[in-house]
Amino acid sequence: MVPGGGGVCKEVIESRVAFADYNMPTLSADSRGSPLRKTVTGSTSANDVHELLECPVCVNLMYPPIYQCPNGHTVCSNRKTRVQNCCPTCRNELGNIRCLALEKVAESLELPCRYQILGCHDIFPYYSMLKHEKNCRFRPYSCPYAGAECSVTGDIPFLVTHLKNDHKVDMHDGCTFNHRYVKSNPQEVEKATWMLTVFNCFGRQFCLHFESFHIGMAPVYMAFLRFMGDEDEARQFSYSLEVGGSGRKFMWQGVPRSIRDSHRKVRDSQDGLIIQRNLALFFSGGDRQELKLKVAGRIWKEQ
Repeated sequence: MVPGGGGVCKEVIESRVAFADYNMPTLSADSRGSPLRKTVTGSTSANDVHELLECPVCVNLMYPPIYQCPNGHTVCSNRKTRVQNCCPTCRNELGNIRCLALEKVAESLELPCRYQILGCHDIFPYYSMLKHEKNCRFRPYSCPYAGAECSVTGDIPFLVTHLKNDHKVDMHDGCTFNHRYVKSNPQEVEKATWMLTVFNCFGRQFCLHFESFHIGMAPVYMAFLRFMGDEDEARQFSYSLEVGGSGRKFMWQGVPRSIRDSHRKVRDSQDGLIIQRNLALFFSGGDRQELKLKVAGRIWKEQ
């Protein structure tokens, strides 16, 4: 009772959509191990398959359950509720009709990783590809700048140039550093979020962060280092930090975190040097209205 799209299907109906509508060959279950199991590598065929399997709402590749309206238009399960059970293409009611034919087509395919152009040349079964792409070592990195919301992504050389030119971040060559950090405005002292420097060390790049936030009700400052690369590479390095003033200092030693982990995730894990704001202002001397701290450190490679 779906011809007019007025009724709601309470059961899941197997779809027998003709493959001719999609200009694709029919693949039986027995053909998955045969030469008919296609590895889609050509640009034209890959684009055709991606277009066929793209959700028209979120434009991501669809995974079971894939739903369709009575006219054969498909939508992914994640967006079905968001379109209020209404087909985004023809506005008919979606119901619970599964497009099992398209799901079978997807199951028969092997596709290149979406990051092929960035260096990943592996081929994956369609239903394994999503898991791979979430962890592909060639996937772009997000901009690690902490002072503003930045949506820029890219490889490491691109992001280094972006940080320098667009965020005006200081670049420093060497594996040791010694910063004197001063903030005289009380408001800036209370709401400080900075990325001090990007260090070029051992031919790799490291981001030094220093900011204020709260642990519970206690205002604190935190300094930590992030590695511009993946976690397995980050574990090859260690670093130490000293924050001090007026003859006093706090010390920390740890392993830099990959920029795959967001700035907020690292900060909230408290994986770095933490000093209470009152103590930091005491280190700064004077009337405790100014922040005057020395941030020193060293990066080394583990043997």
